[in-house]
Amino acid sequence: MAWIYLFIAGVLEVVWAFYMKQSEGFSRLWPSLITLVAMIISFALLSLSMRTLPLGTAYAVWTGIGAVGAFIVGAWVLNEPLSLMRISAAALIVGGLILMKLSAPAA
Repeated sequence: MAWIYLFIAGVLEVVWAFYMKQSEGFSRLWPSLITLVAMIISFALLSLSMRTLPLGTAYAVWTGIGAVGAFIVGAWVLNEPLSLMRISAAALIVGGLILMKLSAPAA
């Protein structure tokens, strides 16, 4: 269950990052509220996952999902520029996430 909580927390990190961008510095109400709610739920699920997962693993996977997810959403939805170097960096993060998962104790 911890990995499911962690995955959902990571996806919600992408959600809050996207809506934070849409909030234009918290000057727009609905994107600001979505940001705050997604943050709270994301942190709560991260906390639940840390009951059984090591801190380093849980935090690295959570931020990695958020970083790569935000990169993908930025490129796909916001038309942010792609380059071989940026794609390679995202691939390295994914590789690190896979290694973290493989090295973590069963939860």
